[in-house]
Amino acid sequence: MRWSQTYLFTVREAPADAEIMSHQLLVRAGFIKKLAPGIFTLQNFGLRSLRKIENIIRAELDKKNCTELLMPMVQPQELWEETGRLNIDVLLKFKNRNGQLFCLGPTHEEVVTDIIRKDVKSYRDLPKILYQIQTKYRDEIRPRFGLMRGREFIMKDAYSFDIDESAAHQSYQKMKDAYEAIFTRSGLNYRIVEADAGNIGGNMTHEFQVLAEAGEDQIVSCDSCQFAANIEVAPSGLNQSKAKPPEFLKLEEFATPNLKTIGDLSKSLDIPEQQLVKTLFYMGVDGPVAILLRGADEANPVKVKSTLGLSELPMFLTEEEVLKVSGASPGSCGPVGLKIPIYLDQALQGATNMIVGANKDGWHLKNVNIDRDFQVHQFADFKFASEGETCVRCQKGKYILTRGIEVGHIFYLGTKYSKAMGANYLNKEGRPVPVEMGCYGIGVTRALQASVEQNHDKDGIIWPVPIAPYHVHICLLDLKHELSLKTVETLESSLQKAGLEVFIDDREERPGIKFKDADLLGLPLRITIGARGLEAGEVELVERKTKKMHKLAPEKVVDFCVSYIQEGLR
Repeated sequence: MRWSQTYLFTVREAPADAEIMSHQLLVRAGFIKKLAPGIFTLQNFGLRSLRKIENIIRAELDKKNCTELLMPMVQPQELWEETGRLNIDVLLKFKNRNGQLFCLGPTHEEVVTDIIRKDVKSYRDLPKILYQIQTKYRDEIRPRFGLMRGREFIMKDAYSFDIDESAAHQSYQKMKDAYEAIFTRSGLNYRIVEADAGNIGGNMTHEFQVLAEAGEDQIVSCDSCQFAANIEVAPSGLNQSKAKPPEFLKLEEFATPNLKTIGDLSKSLDIPEQQLVKTLFYMGVDGPVAILLRGADEANPVKVKSTLGLSELPMFLTEEEVLKVSGASPGSCGPVGLKIPIYLDQALQGATNMIVGANKDGWHLKNVNIDRDFQVHQFADFKFASEGETCVRCQKGKYILTRGIEVGHIFYLGTKYSKAMGANYLNKEGRPVPVEMGCYGIGVTRALQASVEQNHDKDGIIWPVPIAPYHVHICLLDLKHELSLKTVETLESSLQKAGLEVFIDDREERPGIKFKDADLLGLPLRITIGARGLEAGEVELVERKTKKMHKLAPEKVVDFCVSYIQEGLR
């Protein structure tokens, strides 16, 4: 392919709404073009990389005997009514000219379950794993980061159907193995992390996170074992002192006027925040509850939701509600005298002589002790895990915090959707049984940009070989030099016969501009063909990833390129 044959537009300045580097680079290099907020056109280079990711996905899923299909993007609203998901925020709903209610599919659990309930009759029809690569639409309130959080995007979604939980777990592991192969083959540096299922449901789930400093998600991993988890669900490591606790001291009340935050109290008392205790109030299933944490710790809403058995993320009580249940304003509250269930973070288990609010504005209590001064309803893990904590899995390593971009997510769903929609099969005894389900997603367009976010430098993109739009970028410097033209044609033909994809910059531009644009586009190898080099009997070849330069005789270029690209595809 030649530059003059593409719809490639190189923009010199990043757009004002490109918040992260990968978004800037994709727009500047002409890979994507914004049509509307969260909606982008994929131009030639972007589409070529996307198709390579799709082909890797298909190859690995086909190895696992998965079946590809293509379901409609437009879905009847009544399917979503059956599962109780019709009112989720991202669902774009509309009415057609006949007054029928539809929505644009953000995902396809309902549609694929409808297929199964109509087609699967017996245990002999199972197991099945169906997948598609298709456009989705989620009506994001604030689309951002380009393809990372767009409204319209391309996704691979797969769904497994099994006779029982044991078989479903086998399908889950099969898909997990396939995902590892997909992201490894794509040349991405990633982690498999334990995660929260969120609104989609299920009780076993893993995310595949591409490591990148600009990632939206924070990942906790162990420096000794293979444990990794999204910080939303990462269990806190307990670095508690094993020293013998002091004896209970006498409960005392002391004035703390205008000290409404842990930070203010810490400075006034000259005591580290971690040695203070804060009281938070949430609305539980049956009414208000109090949760106590160390002063420097932050409550993790996902853990609070799980422990309290809530269906949605927890809601804080308002100031008026706090005053009603405690008798004081926020900042002066504590557990002593409360008539509501009191939960404590596990890091406070064994804590003695604590400093807490006195439930009287402008006052605190010191030497507060569990059992003597108040009763604990339950100890649980409520806080975000922190760097340096002891790993709960191996009990040896320490936690490390990194950032990642979620590109894949797998869920074991159980019978959440099959029960709601009546997707049953007849077992060996002829009795109807709900199908066990799993679902498995890969954000294909998101993975494309995540790769750029992970692989770039100050000059532009550095494509991993497996998903690069082209393998070789030839910069033709002298368009009227007969030997240069002939050398380019010979190299192009020879490289293509060897299975390599070649892009030729045949513009009437200065060498510096061509080299700058080549770095921006980021193809794995750049070959420079010019009259001066050929007269010296050599061709210049540059590895984009390392900037390493090679001076080669023209007849040796093809062998070098083939060897380099084959190594990158392994």
